[in-house]
Amino acid sequence: MKRTETKVNKSLGIGIVFLFIVFCLGCPSKDSKIQRVENGLLKAVKIKGEPVEPMNLGERMEKYHVPGVSVAVIHNYQMDWAKGYGLRDTEGGEVVNTETLFQAASISKPLTAAAVLSLVENGVLDLEENVNERLVSWKLEENEFTSKRKVTLERLLSHTAGVTVHGFRGYAQGEEVPRLIQVLDGEKPANSDPIEVDILPGTRFRYSGGGYCILQQLLIDVVQKPFPQFMHETVLKPLQMTNSTYNQSLPEKWSTNAAAGYRNNGEKVEGKYHTYPEMAAAGLWTTPSDLSQFVIEIMKSWSGQSHKILSEEMTREMLEERLDGFGLGFMVKGEGEDFSFSHSGGNEGFKCFMTGYPERGDGAVIMTNGDNGSYLYGEMLRSIAAEYGWPDYQPLEKEVVEVNPEVLDDYVGQYRLDQMTLTVRRENGSLMIEDPFGMKAEYLPESKTDFFSPDFNFTVSFVRDEKSVVQEMVMKWFGNKLKAEKMK
Repeated sequence: MKRTETKVNKSLGIGIVFLFIVFCLGCPSKDSKIQRVENGLLKAVKIKGEPVEPMNLGERMEKYHVPGVSVAVIHNYQMDWAKGYGLRDTEGGEVVNTETLFQAASISKPLTAAAVLSLVENGVLDLEENVNERLVSWKLEENEFTSKRKVTLERLLSHTAGVTVHGFRGYAQGEEVPRLIQVLDGEKPANSDPIEVDILPGTRFRYSGGGYCILQQLLIDVVQKPFPQFMHETVLKPLQMTNSTYNQSLPEKWSTNAAAGYRNNGEKVEGKYHTYPEMAAAGLWTTPSDLSQFVIEIMKSWSGQSHKILSEEMTREMLEERLDGFGLGFMVKGEGEDFSFSHSGGNEGFKCFMTGYPERGDGAVIMTNGDNGSYLYGEMLRSIAAEYGWPDYQPLEKEVVEVNPEVLDDYVGQYRLDQMTLTVRRENGSLMIEDPFGMKAEYLPESKTDFFSPDFNFTVSFVRDEKSVVQEMVMKWFGNKLKAEKMK
């Protein structure tokens, strides 16, 4: 009996030692995960016949003139790790940490959408209601389009209301900052056009920061509170986002650790950063760690695990696609475990991105203080996706073909995209496309009419009329499509 017990105890002991070895050696530590992410950055496109070469984060930051980056990675419905890199301000060598605030830019919109939907859920607002019936301090001007179909909360949230003004450049330090109503009317000192309807509501997707300014005014009129206070009480406080605010005059406790923005060439934005009275569309200051709490809450709410802001039913309505891959405040795509929501953001000197997979409980938030940060966060997302086994953000294989220079010359010129002008130039055997904000990218030919960016998962196609004259440029990314008309 004793010999049997000894054999059993010995076997048990060996088993425990084996499990200990497997646990210690077989399970990667967080440090090793982080190191692989830092050294595994990938371009959007793999050129056929060329090797894939992972890249180092620090080297890519230097290439893109992005001084600072902060990231939070989510796994199994909790923040797996967070880390800051580089400098929040190059003067004095002030480093980025996990509590450094960045401008979230258009990532402000999903949080605004969640706040709006909380009022809908509580019966204060109605998604199908004509917004002019609830606006008090300002009214959307009625015209031939609104007389046929009304502008509703649902259409504003999903960018299908036919409302103008894509985005805002904000106001540099020393510039006079307009009141919200002046922004809505396009009245000086506002530096943007009047916000109005020039497309039949509900008929097409067109991204509109102007629409979220209308939502901002509507919320102020309805709740009778300053917008930053309402957002704090409705979203930020319930999620314990303690390093986040919609206030544009940053209190000292945050301003001393706020990042300065940097241009494409590495020059600092004058006065460090711009002010955005368009708070609902672009006014949030936050950190990836704080934003990860919002992503986690949306994912948990989707699966009925939490309801700090919205119920499961309302969250699922929020993430239901309306047109062209957009829900209410979020871009959405995929099915089942591959279903995800996301949003990007870009203010003067800041670029950022967040995403979540509700069925997986995974996600990430990346914030940068450089105009070229979208290049960088794309490469970081591909590294994170490879480490955590995500279905998206994988490099695509493309083959470059030769195209007659005369064909390329036909595409050179300016193209009108809503209120923006895009410039196309020819450089050797490729095209360079630049937006009004100085962001430019190379596009390589995969056919006579189709081009791709080796850095982004973006493609462009040129369309000719019956006389073979180039009429428009069609841009596609992540299932979305935009058309830009060539200017004569």
